[in-house]
Amino acid sequence: MSASNSKPARLSRQRIEEDRKLKLSVIEPEPVSGGDDGEVEVEDPCLETERMERRLVRKIDIRLCTIAGVLCSLNLLDSGIISSASVTSIFEDLGLGVGNRYSVSILVYTVASVAFQMPATLLVRMLGPRVMFFLITVGFGIITLCTAFIQNYKQMIVLRVLLGIFQSAIFPGLSYLISTWYTRREQQLRYAFLQSGEVTIVGLGAFLNYGLNHLDGKAGLRGWRWMFLVQGLLAIVIGFVTYLWIVDFPENSHKSFHFLTAEEQAFAETRISDDRGDVKAEDFSLFHSCLVHFTDLKLYGFCILFFCQNIISTGLSYFLPIILQSGMGFSSDQSILLSAPPYFYAVIPVIISSIVGDRYQLRGLVITFNCICTITGFSLLGFSTQVAVRYVGTYLATGAYVSNWAAMNAYQANNIVGQWKRATFAASITACNGLGGIAGSFIFRQNEAPRYMTAIWVSIASHILIIAIVALCTMYFRFANRKQKKGTLLLERTVGFRYTY
Repeated sequence: MSASNSKPARLSRQRIEEDRKLKLSVIEPEPVSGGDDGEVEVEDPCLETERMERRLVRKIDIRLCTIAGVLCSLNLLDSGIISSASVTSIFEDLGLGVGNRYSVSILVYTVASVAFQMPATLLVRMLGPRVMFFLITVGFGIITLCTAFIQNYKQMIVLRVLLGIFQSAIFPGLSYLISTWYTRREQQLRYAFLQSGEVTIVGLGAFLNYGLNHLDGKAGLRGWRWMFLVQGLLAIVIGFVTYLWIVDFPENSHKSFHFLTAEEQAFAETRISDDRGDVKAEDFSLFHSCLVHFTDLKLYGFCILFFCQNIISTGLSYFLPIILQSGMGFSSDQSILLSAPPYFYAVIPVIISSIVGDRYQLRGLVITFNCICTITGFSLLGFSTQVAVRYVGTYLATGAYVSNWAAMNAYQANNIVGQWKRATFAASITACNGLGGIAGSFIFRQNEAPRYMTAIWVSIASHILIIAIVALCTMYFRFANRKQKKGTLLLERTVGFRYTY
């Protein structure tokens, strides 16, 4: 019987832990094999617990990581559509070729998203993921669909602002939700699943945009209008699927549609309690639940990391087709198609680096390695004279920055405790991530084609800064862990908690 059809397991943390220990102590010996002498091998009770945990994690993966990857793709769906449209007739149809209008259209979207990320992420906690993600996904789809029918630049700006508002909770909300379901040793790979789903769908979207662009003139609509129309309808459908498929927070998983049994919910809560003890949210208070966390210096370090990261993320995601067309000489159709393979390639490094990061509990070292790969990629893009080498540079840069999304999310989520603190950190970090997007929307300048040296140098410098911030955080985390080990410092107000670096 599913948890949705039964009463929630109202067990205290102490009761859950006692039940778990009791199960381990009273499991009946299970005969595995026997010989003529009557000897019976007894299965280790810990193996049964491990199997139960694997089943539970697999169940969570299927219900959460799948839909999270699809929803997170909405973060890049917009950039995929507008970047593909940028090499069609949209500049002439809407007057985007005048001055910096194209960059401004990206800017207003990002500003609106940044402004609403904190309240929107808190609403995910208050209203629940099912309701919140349903509303914002359907709203996102309706606005995207309406963009297909705009007639001028001013109308586009209005819809871009609304789109940014509805998009604001997607990434921080999903990052927060994933961090509540998994132990610290499991998180980076799950963020990698999220990123893999996101970039795969975005890559497929490039092929879809290529096909839709060939509908140019059908039903009186230009090719770029078909891109917004079709993908807006897809987003609306995804919104209704989300309401049925996505899961609630662990302590409210019985509200999810046919998900966990009462016993599985209790076990899921126990796993998180054993790992860091913050399975349930405290009563909300603006100061103690939110504002007080701005006194934690880690927040500002993490914010700088994401700001620098999104400078190049936004630049590449919005301008890659333009780079391919104006910077490398490819045609409009070729630019749309060639913008997809780097995203497919990114799945490989993000999964491999996340497996290594989770297995060996390495966060800072993985981030540093990815930064070096990003710097190498931009160096190839900026300083090589061969088109093939420059195109390879887009692979290295894209794969590395996508990998660092997973690594950085695990880095910050591993080193904080508390439900409201996670929500506050997720919203604040994503807001600064958005500010990086504002900077990223202006670093690729049309008059600097084909080299785009401003973008190259800004990207290299930002990732050198990331390496420096990670080095400082690592030194502090090691120092704090040594003091915790000696018993002279309590980290995150949690007994036994140690930083992961």
